[in-house]
Amino acid sequence: MRKKVTVVGAGNVGANCALRIAGKELADVVLVDVVEGVPQGKGLDILESGPVEGYDVMVTGANSYEPTADSDIVIITAGFPRKPGMSRDDLLLANYEIVKSATEQAVKYSPNAILILVTNPLDAMCWVAQQVSKFSRNRVIGMAGVLDTARYRTFIAMELGVSVENITALVLGGHGDTMVPIVRLTTVGGIPITELLPQDRIDALVQRTRDGGAEIVKYLKTGSAYYAPSAAAVEMAESILKDKKKVLPCAALLEGEYGYDGLYVGVPCKLGSNGIEKVYEVKLEEAEKAQLDKSAAAVKELIEVLKQKAGM
Repeated sequence: MRKKVTVVGAGNVGANCALRIAGKELADVVLVDVVEGVPQGKGLDILESGPVEGYDVMVTGANSYEPTADSDIVIITAGFPRKPGMSRDDLLLANYEIVKSATEQAVKYSPNAILILVTNPLDAMCWVAQQVSKFSRNRVIGMAGVLDTARYRTFIAMELGVSVENITALVLGGHGDTMVPIVRLTTVGGIPITELLPQDRIDALVQRTRDGGAEIVKYLKTGSAYYAPSAAAVEMAESILKDKKKVLPCAALLEGEYGYDGLYVGVPCKLGSNGIEKVYEVKLEEAEKAQLDKSAAAVKELIEVLKQKAGM
């Protein structure tokens, strides 16, 4: 039997996830959304692209979760997008209700699925999905680090005029202003970035990475990024579906690693058929650990808000 992936949310991120999954022939796709007609229409449109693009999988749209039964992966993208001037944290309580409901329904029909969260504020929404689903940590994963690292690599490639494929980088921590690009481990064709750029330019690229989502929101004015976020989520799904065991930075529930317990923090993870198969603990320098502590503290603060205001 072919694999099956459910994408919750038929907005820009969700529809592009569905398109990329179909285009790679990774799985049959069910696109779910509360707005009647939208997932059906977009699903049919993606399906009709198959004869031209040369992919042959089933793509269906639905307003209920019955058609999602027995999905291998559920990618949750549903939620309110950011608007100019709005932080990811402003979305917290509104998107909590959406993610809670989506997780309950997804788990009801696909109790063995692996959940990939995309909805912001990402780290807190992962925690919500894990609390609601009661899944082990290997089966509830957040998409953040792959996107943030992709942005960081893009900006470095633009700065140096080199191929993005030559750049190896790692971004840890929460998905937002407190993310931690590890400059020390950033290389271009194996050459440390510190040998290629002065510190002030490196600092500027790090800051642009932290502001990467806001920069796009500022340009779009009425929406947020979706091409790169969908690509990042699908890279994670592909590693799981194909058991590729890629080591990717993902939001994972830490159980003592890096000195944190019970928090979702972006760290390097090996993704295979069981979801997170290993969390890698990188030895950090004092300044790097201080930045990661700050990032983890921001996540903890959001969770405390949820516990108080949402009664979790």
